[in-house]
Amino acid sequence: QVQLVEFGGGLVQAGGSLRLSCAASGRAFENYAMGWFRQAPGTERDFVATIHRDGRYTLYADPVKGRFTNSKDNAKNSVYLQMSSLKPEDMAVYYCAAKPKTIASMGALYVYWGQGTQVTVTS
Repeated sequence: QVQLVEFGGGLVQAGGSLRLSCAASGRAFENYAMGWFRQAPGTERDFVATIHRDGRYTLYADPVKGRFTNSKDNAKNSVYLQMSSLKPEDMAVYYCAAKPKTIASMGALYVYWGQGTQVTVTS
């Protein structure tokens, strides 16, 4: 079993940056691909980014390509989402999630989820 806790959300002006962290506890973190998802009020949860279990491969949703960077540190049992050039439409609760083995953009394939962290972007 894996427990996930997100950190780093907050209030930022449009054009600014934030770095989200997700700390994992449990066994064999290195065997899990990690994903980031977000959900704004009244909308469905959307895929943001995913990273391979060894950190070598990443996949991003089109709206965040070139602005967000996903990284994974297996030694620290952590995954990070560096967000730059933030826009008001990036405002949402951000969740990290874990699934065994391969990356995926479908949230339903993820087994473990964090509680989420709020990102607020002001214009």
